[in-house]
Amino acid sequence: MEQEKYYLNIGNANDLKNPRERLLYRAFEILPGALAWLTLSGIFIGSWLAPVGASIFIILFDLYWLIKTFFLSLHLRASYKKMKEHIRTDWQKKLSELEAYRTRTIYHLIILPFFREEEQVVRESVESLARSSYQKDRIMVVLGIEERAGKEAEEIAEKLSREFGNVFFKFFVARHPAGVAGELMGKGANETWAIRRAKETLIDPLRIPYEDIVVSSFDIDTKASPDYFSCLTYHYCAAPDALHTSYQPIPVYNNNIWSAPAVSRVVATSGTFWQMMQQARPERLTTFSSHSMPFKALVDMDYWPTNIVSEDSRIFWKSLLFYDGKYRVVPLYYSVSMDANVAPTLWGTIKNVYKQQRRWGWGVENVPYMLFGFFRNRAIPLRTKLYFTFNQFDGFWSWSTNSFLIFLLGWLPPFIGGQVFGSSSLAYNLPFVTRFLMTLAMFGLITSAILSTMLLPPRPPRHPFRKYLWMVGQWTLLPFIIVTLGSLPGLDAQTRLMFGRYMGFWVTPKYRNKYENPKAG
Repeated sequence: MEQEKYYLNIGNANDLKNPRERLLYRAFEILPGALAWLTLSGIFIGSWLAPVGASIFIILFDLYWLIKTFFLSLHLRASYKKMKEHIRTDWQKKLSELEAYRTRTIYHLIILPFFREEEQVVRESVESLARSSYQKDRIMVVLGIEERAGKEAEEIAEKLSREFGNVFFKFFVARHPAGVAGELMGKGANETWAIRRAKETLIDPLRIPYEDIVVSSFDIDTKASPDYFSCLTYHYCAAPDALHTSYQPIPVYNNNIWSAPAVSRVVATSGTFWQMMQQARPERLTTFSSHSMPFKALVDMDYWPTNIVSEDSRIFWKSLLFYDGKYRVVPLYYSVSMDANVAPTLWGTIKNVYKQQRRWGWGVENVPYMLFGFFRNRAIPLRTKLYFTFNQFDGFWSWSTNSFLIFLLGWLPPFIGGQVFGSSSLAYNLPFVTRFLMTLAMFGLITSAILSTMLLPPRPPRHPFRKYLWMVGQWTLLPFIIVTLGSLPGLDAQTRLMFGRYMGFWVTPKYRNKYENPKAG
């Protein structure tokens, strides 16, 4: 890797040896959290000292949110329509008509990082790959197990290796050792170790051209539809600049959705909806969770980072900086099925959902990485820098503050604005205006409720038909959920980064009800 691009491997400010650069990076780490807290505290101070101005700001913000909700719902519907079209498409036929495919042999290398998940979870993911309509003699599966997971994980890996070793072109088990210097225990370290071993053991000895390999980094609970890799191959071969492009499916958290509590279902489905809306805005799209990208790009950049939590999104920013702004993400409009966050008890589920949302919110660690990279890399166009800077700050600021502004702080001016303001017409009407605007915005719940039922897998026999009604009614919980399990963990993550309390990788436990239909989803 070029010496002048040393910043590509930065995990946090402490990794920089130059005091001035470390101070600058630290300032960038403080910015997102400081902006969020300045907003929230500003509402309190403004409601007390300038209640008229605060009230006008609240009304304008609610109006902005209403317009934003309307446009996002249009993106959601458009993305859903396109996803259904892609599911109905005969991708094998489209591939056969593509000249760029007929003259090449495209291989798929699937990395499955595995820790202490149950055998059922791992098995279902591998079985979904075995059902692929794409030629299995062009599919290589690498199961990346952790040495610290112990004997049970080793036994599961060996068992699956025996069963599926002859199903694919290659089935390889990579054993990631514990205590590797400079690594943060997590998915990034595991998958990077796994792909390096695959390169040494499989790809280089077979002399497969790097340009003919597409790598898919899948969470261990990811189940791909039979035509997924045909769809992915088509987009890879049809892309105008395939080697500088990542490919993002839509994560649909429905493997265990029928057994998940309502709070988990709403959070999981909201995550799916957000990704669907992002697919409809590809210029803003970054990689998330399970994603695919060229093997050559990974080799050139020295793979995923091994010293951070959010390696799934960091690999996009690393690619953007490495290729001087010439990198993008193509939406596949095609789903992969994953697990909703479920624990044996309701309270356990709520705690796990919070921790998972906070870990996703820790993706804010990419903001200082992006800003510092933009500062160091003069080859990236200014327009590109400004565009991504605005989008990232807007996204994380909205995550940590908007639900507080909408549901909690909009009522402050009449209460703490003083007696004179409290008796004014503006103070009297503010609650009615904000309630009216938010009621209009809540009509978006109707779209959410309808689409959430359309995304459901077949209903397992043990669940009564009336549960469909609860699947619709669960969306009344959304105002409470987006505050406590949306903005709060997002603000938590940004505050930790602001104070330099760097997070480690929290592995989301996978829990499946033994009565859940394993084929659902």
